[in-house]
Amino acid sequence: MNGTLNKVMLIGHLGDDVKMHYFEGGNCIGRFPLATNEIYINKSTNEKITSTEWHNLVVRNKAAEICERFLSKGDKIYVEGRIKSRQWTTEEGITKYTTEIQVTEFTFLNVKKDLESRAVPNHEPRNASYETPSSHVENDMPF
Repeated sequence: MNGTLNKVMLIGHLGDDVKMHYFEGGNCIGRFPLATNEIYINKSTNEKITSTEWHNLVVRNKAAEICERFLSKGDKIYVEGRIKSRQWTTEEGITKYTTEIQVTEFTFLNVKKDLESRAVPNHEPRNASYETPSSHVENDMPF
């Protein structure tokens, strides 16, 4: 082990529908914002304060297709992933930066599209979970 860890766990609500981008060769990515809230009481005014943090999430290939199919703005989801920063240059020559969460696992906590499709028999479960295929090989060691 190299002594470092890059892992994120979030529970929040989608700020928009999943936006898909398809590549030659059949690969795709989905992007969507996720809002997490912190609620606290201001001790001096006794006022309830809600602070919202926005996270840019990225899902790939089959996971992206599942998210696009079932998720919509406002849905609650649990995700696990890693933080990834990247930069690019615009056509005007301006360097832009962003930080994203590369999602590796997710669980739908409540999905509005499912409520609309309850009348459809043999529909996929509401609280679906998905783990992206791992690129590393695990061994059979018990430790």
